[in-house]
Amino acid sequence: MGLIDWSILAIYLFVNLLVGFRQSKSVTTSNEFFLGNRSSPWWALGVSVMATYVSALSFLGGPAWAYNDGLATLAIHLNYPIVVFVCIVFFIPVFYRSNSISIYEYLEKRFGLGSRLLMSALFMATMVLGASSILTATSIAVSLITGLSEQVCIIILTTFVVFYTMLGGMNAVIWTDVIQGIVLVFGATIILGLLLSGSDQVSSVLSYLNQNNKLTTINLDFNFSEVTTIWAGVIAMSMYHTTVYGTNQFMMQRAMAAKTIGDAKKAYLMMGYSAFFLYFFFFFIGVLLFAHFEGEPFDQQNSIVLVYIQQLALPGLMGLVIAAILSASLSSTSSALNSLSTVLIVDFYKKFFVISATDSHYLRASRIFTIVWGIVLIPFAFSFQGESGSILEVLSRVSSYLVGAKLSIFLLAFFSKNILENDIFLGVFASLVALVMIAPFQFLEPLIDSLWAGLGLSRPEIAWPWYVVIATSTNVLVSWLSSLFRKKPVKTWHPLSIKGIRSKSIVRGTKSENDWSDIPGEVDRSVWLLLIFFMASIGVLYVFDAFFAIP
Repeated sequence: MGLIDWSILAIYLFVNLLVGFRQSKSVTTSNEFFLGNRSSPWWALGVSVMATYVSALSFLGGPAWAYNDGLATLAIHLNYPIVVFVCIVFFIPVFYRSNSISIYEYLEKRFGLGSRLLMSALFMATMVLGASSILTATSIAVSLITGLSEQVCIIILTTFVVFYTMLGGMNAVIWTDVIQGIVLVFGATIILGLLLSGSDQVSSVLSYLNQNNKLTTINLDFNFSEVTTIWAGVIAMSMYHTTVYGTNQFMMQRAMAAKTIGDAKKAYLMMGYSAFFLYFFFFFIGVLLFAHFEGEPFDQQNSIVLVYIQQLALPGLMGLVIAAILSASLSSTSSALNSLSTVLIVDFYKKFFVISATDSHYLRASRIFTIVWGIVLIPFAFSFQGESGSILEVLSRVSSYLVGAKLSIFLLAFFSKNILENDIFLGVFASLVALVMIAPFQFLEPLIDSLWAGLGLSRPEIAWPWYVVIATSTNVLVSWLSSLFRKKPVKTWHPLSIKGIRSKSIVRGTKSENDWSDIPGEVDRSVWLLLIFFMASIGVLYVFDAFFAIP
């Protein structure tokens, strides 16, 4: 890194701190810390939604994943239009109408306190894993340019992001996300442009990638042991990403921070339309790097983008790319810290420990817990070190053990009549047992394999995207069966179920200024376009395969 590189990086970091400091002046209550003052425009919330999930895992791990598996990895991210459609039609109206800070408060009103605490605990567990893995991915880049150990880099990064998140709360998260989203896309565009311009003959590059089967985007094999089939992407990963965007405080907090429900829906629509292009960007960079390095194996695949940039040795480029990687990382980590603090305060601290206190006390506690969560992330980030494969895939695989339980609880809350809290607990337990039987942790593999052998069978090989299908199906089935044994079945729909909310809305619900419905289950006209976009994107990939990929 030269002087220009360090200057770019320093300016970027200074701007983030400045935004955090300026936003801190407007944070006077705990609600403003959690949700901001609902002044952010919908497009800023949309960029924040995009930047939050498209993290350093995507910037570094996406190309690393495609370096191995080619553009077939795009199938895992084809489902965003379906996911956003479901979130806009069902999840956002329910949560926005509830007027709650924590979306898990809805579960207490729907089922009981136990379900709220269970879901909050599951959220915090998955969020800690996600944020810590992001820090690990980012430390690879920072370590490469500074010469510091990855562990020291993790500590420095955590300290930096905790500082500005603690100051400005949700407003700081949203507006730094806007900056970070712009830098992220700009950095990825520069890298893609350099890879394309650096190829003497694009046709020969495509031919080489063709020969190595890196350009096939749609894999129609009915093979449940493969990760990147179209069926895994459209069916299993639609459920996975619905959990991420619909049942996650991490993402839904932005919808709650919108001025109107119309703004909340438009923010999500932005992600629904942009995700396909963003991930195509990252994965296409990966296959072009495969051609550039002629398939050379890397001990640490998550660093291939950085190795390429080092080879170019263009003044300012490394600084821009590191700023883009930091953008991706800091936006996701700051969002994680804010949502973790929100859930801990709202669902536990105010509920059981300090029930009645001044708002200034809760604001101070929120900032203290932001620091505490930063400290908690560090050892978990250390534990992800040494992963040589794509850290994006590693995190997705680890998180898949919990997403099924989270999704099924909300589905039952929305669409069931006779299922109660005890049925749900039994279903969650059964879903975890089912997953352990199919995909046991390493230390349990000998025991589980012996159980299968005792039945005269071998344990089936199931790819991780299908874990959410197994867990969700098991949870719903067992919960339903449990409800059948109740002596007194529930005769009426709960007023907070989808049917209960709709039946209560005798007159059409409150509208925003742009005529967006707040009734769950109603589809706004512009939202239907998401499904058309989804079909069009599959059609484009079929045409792409026909022109470039091996039949």
